[in-house]
Amino acid sequence: MKRAALYSRSTRSRAAIPDAPALPLTDESVPDKRAWRKRFARFTTGYRIPLILLAVGVAGVCGGLLQRQLAEPAAMVITQEHIDQAVRRSLEEKPLPAQSAKAFEAIRPSVVRVVGANHPEATGSLPDPAGKPVGKKTGKAKDAGESEGASIGTGVVITEKGAILTNLHVVSGTSRITVTFADGTESEAAIAGVDADNDLAVLQAQKLPDDLQPATLVTTGDLRPGDEVVAVGFPFGFGPSASAGVVSGLKREFRSTGGQRVLSNLIQFDAAANPGNSGGPLVNSQGEVLGIVTAILNPLQRGFFVGLAFAVPIENAAAAVGVHPF
Repeated sequence: MKRAALYSRSTRSRAAIPDAPALPLTDESVPDKRAWRKRFARFTTGYRIPLILLAVGVAGVCGGLLQRQLAEPAAMVITQEHIDQAVRRSLEEKPLPAQSAKAFEAIRPSVVRVVGANHPEATGSLPDPAGKPVGKKTGKAKDAGESEGASIGTGVVITEKGAILTNLHVVSGTSRITVTFADGTESEAAIAGVDADNDLAVLQAQKLPDDLQPATLVTTGDLRPGDEVVAVGFPFGFGPSASAGVVSGLKREFRSTGGQRVLSNLIQFDAAANPGNSGGPLVNSQGEVLGIVTAILNPLQRGFFVGLAFAVPIENAAAAVGVHPF
């Protein structure tokens, strides 16, 4: 007897077959559950050797990878301590240059040696910041660069046209001024401007180097006591020389030898300054000019440094000679 289909694709309604009996689901109505097992057994029997070889190969590859993984050391985790140790080793092998050394190298091309002729003879008479001779040294203060029989000072180039800023007392009363630039170029110079209230003078050389490099000026608005500074000049004619120190105070006043002149708003610093440093730059750790060295104070009435030196802030110095950098 022909069985009716369990699932029909016919569009006719089941109602069209009214007498179709419901047939029970038996094991004979589905495929034999053991048929796939027989087929798999026949397959494995025919390809037994290739399958064994494949399994052995896969196991060998996995074992090799595992052995390699175990043999390699675990990746090291880099910590801050490792970085610090590497930096210390590097610095021990090749130390970084001092900040003062970098400052000196930055300002060196702009520093000028200034020599004046017809300076007062070695009689104890010294020019005050206004340029007039005064009597024997009776005060406790002495302008940096004022040494008997010497006319050597320092200047710094502040414009591309070769304007040189220095102290007035370095060149006042001289009949001939000679400047020597960093590359060795030597030239006569003339006074182009003065500011006696700040003991400043501007020199203009007749001949300029081809590679003239003016200094970089920086505001002293953020300057604080304790900041590192470097004074560059020709102390006692030796130079250019650098001396490092810190800012000791701000807005100081200084009375010149003889008391004829009072300088105010000065930077006090403890970098060594001696006769010959007058007119030289006081710079920060980047070699930027903060001020112009102008005086030293010695309670022993001697012309050498004991720890107190003063500089005119660059704002005062530049504005006094018509340069407004800020």
